[in-house]
Amino acid sequence: MPDLDGWSVLVTAGGTREPIDPVRYIGNRSSGKMGNAIALDAAARGARVTLITTVGAPDFDGTVVPVETATEMAEAVWSRVDESDAIVMAAAVADFRPVVAHEDKLARADGLSVIELEPTPDVLAGVVERNSGAIVVGFAAETGSLERAVVKARTKGVDVLMANDVLADGSGFGTATNAVTVIMPDGATDPWPLMSKAEVASRLWDLLISLRRSTA
Repeated sequence: MPDLDGWSVLVTAGGTREPIDPVRYIGNRSSGKMGNAIALDAAARGARVTLITTVGAPDFDGTVVPVETATEMAEAVWSRVDESDAIVMAAAVADFRPVVAHEDKLARADGLSVIELEPTPDVLAGVVERNSGAIVVGFAAETGSLERAVVKARTKGVDVLMANDVLADGSGFGTATNAVTVIMPDGATDPWPLMSKAEVASRLWDLLISLRRSTA
């Protein structure tokens, strides 16, 4: 029997896009490859998978919910928390959005000296707040030191935090590989070597199955 049989899994992928006008947006370089790999591996192991994504989804036996902004992702994720056994937040959600999203394209000739920003919804915090027992995995894309990721693991209420240095060779946005460090809420860290994102996904599900068994 597949080892995730009976699990309902929610995965987020891609980077959100916060509109400036109908043409331009504030975003990031996330390709969605890590989230897609996590969703694919979960489906292959027998889970019922819902993938909430801002990018193209892979061909797999699951439900795909396309979104674009942080607010759309928050609404899609939060409405599904209660039906999930595991929630893996692999998407790169923008921290800020323009206060004003212009209805018409801004002309270069008119100029734009300032774009005022405001915080977006904290999707991960909302998941933790609404959670009724699901295993929650957060992701942290950092540059250089992972100290902020350790703090995030201790304070965000997640069960596992996956952190990576996007400036490291083979571990940046859009690559087929990743080198992650698993960080637990108590601050314990386990650096994994560089491997394919499919291998990272498989090892992550092995870890989450082990955590579920240890708390059963």
